[in-house]
Amino acid sequence: MEILIKASQFILSLSLLIVLHELGHFIPAKLFKTKVEKFYLFFDYKFSLFKKKIGETVYGIGWIPLGGYVKIAGMIDESMDKEQMKQEPKPWEFRSKPAWQRLIIMLGGVTVNFILGILIYICLLWGYGEKFIPNENVKDGVWVQDSLAMNLGLKTGDKIINIDGEKPRMFRELTAKFINGEVFSIERNGKTITKQIPENFIAQLIDKKEKLERPLISLRVPFMIAKLSDSSLNINSGLEKKDLIVGVNGTKLKYYDEIVSSFQTYKNQTISLNVKRGEELKTVNVKISQEGKIGAYPVNLSQEQLERLGYYKLANFNYSFTEAIPKGFQKTWTTLTDYVKQLKKIFNPSTGAYKGLGGFLSIADVFPSAWSWYAFWSITAFLSIMLGFMNLLPIPALDGGHVVFTLWEMITGKKPSDKFLEYAQIIGFIILLALLIFANGNDIARKLF
Repeated sequence: MEILIKASQFILSLSLLIVLHELGHFIPAKLFKTKVEKFYLFFDYKFSLFKKKIGETVYGIGWIPLGGYVKIAGMIDESMDKEQMKQEPKPWEFRSKPAWQRLIIMLGGVTVNFILGILIYICLLWGYGEKFIPNENVKDGVWVQDSLAMNLGLKTGDKIINIDGEKPRMFRELTAKFINGEVFSIERNGKTITKQIPENFIAQLIDKKEKLERPLISLRVPFMIAKLSDSSLNINSGLEKKDLIVGVNGTKLKYYDEIVSSFQTYKNQTISLNVKRGEELKTVNVKISQEGKIGAYPVNLSQEQLERLGYYKLANFNYSFTEAIPKGFQKTWTTLTDYVKQLKKIFNPSTGAYKGLGGFLSIADVFPSAWSWYAFWSITAFLSIMLGFMNLLPIPALDGGHVVFTLWEMITGKKPSDKFLEYAQIIGFIILLALLIFANGNDIARKLF
C-alpha cells in the first residue's frame, strides 16, 4: 500500500509537471501562429494509450513514462522528422519564424516551471505558514551520533554557528547544508572553532556501509518512557509509560544522551531514577543491566511535544497572501541555489557525489508513504524548479541547447544549418540517454545491493 501511495504521488506530480512544461511551449507557438502537430504526455513510440485530434493537433498519452513532448512543425526535435525538414519551409513552421519568436517558444517550458514553483511556494506559505525550531533556539547544542559527523569534528553539545558563512535559519536544514557546504563554524565550551568539510564528504555518505538511519545531526531530546521491553529487568520497578527521566541518583539530567551515558557507569547496579509523571516528581529504583541499559524504549517526541515540555521554542509564522509573495520568491531562489550547489558537486568527480545520482526510483522515494498534500506540493515545487533548471542546461536535446543556437543566430546573424542541428540533436540524445541509464542504474544497484 505504501508503494502504491508513493507511486501515485510520483505519477501525479510528474504528469502535472510534464503537461504544464509542454503547455509553456504550446501557448507561445500558437500565439505566433506556429503549427503544433502533437501534444503528448509520455512518449508514444509505435503506439499510444490514448489520442484524439482536435483542430491541427493530436493530443495523446504515450506508454513510456519518461517525459512528454510537443511536436512543432519545422523544428528539429526528439521526433527527428527528417522528411519534413527536406521540404521547403512553410510560413506556419517553426524554422520560418523570426529568431526572437523561436526563442520565446523554446523558453516557454522552463518559464512555466519556474512560475509554477514560485506559485506553489507562495500558496503553501499562505495556506500553511512556517513552523520550525530555529537553529538559534538550540541552546545546549546538537546531538551527534553518526560516525561521519564525528569525523567532521562534531561533538554532542556543539552549537552550529554558520555553514559557508551563512547562519542556518532552521535546525532541520542543517544536514542538507552540511552536504552542500565546504566550511563550518561551531561554538564549543565558549570558543568558536572553524572546520573544513571534506571534498568527498558526499561520497563518504554514499559509501557508508551501515545505512544512515538518522540525520547527520539530531536535536538533543529528553528520555520519556514509551514502554519497557519484554526482557527488561525493570518490568515490576514501577516505571510507567510517559515517565520523563529528569535525574539519576539525585543528579539532574536533561537529555537522553546524558542519561544513557550515565547508565554506563552503573552496570549491574541498582540506582534511583528521578522521573516526572504529569506534574509530580517521583523516585523509582531500577536495575542497570550488564550492557548499561534499563530495557526501556523512548518516546519519539514531535517538535510540538518538545515545546510543551519546555525543551525548545518553536517559531510559528503565518502569512497573508501579499506577505507570502516575497517569501515564495525567496524560497524559490534558495531552492534553486541549493540545487545548483548539488549539481556542481555531482559534476565534480573528486567529490564522488555522482555515485548518489538517482533516477525515477529515487525521485519516487522522496514522496512520503502516507498521502500528504503539503508534502506533495512541496516536492512538486522542488521538482518543477529542478526541471526548469535542468532544461536550461546547454545540451542540444534540451531546451537550453535550442536556446544557445538561437542566441548565437541572433548575435552573429548566422543560422546553424539543419544538418548541424540534426547532428547536435543526436549527440544531445546520446548524452541524455547515458545520464538516464547511469542514474537509473544507480537506483537499481542500490536496491539490489
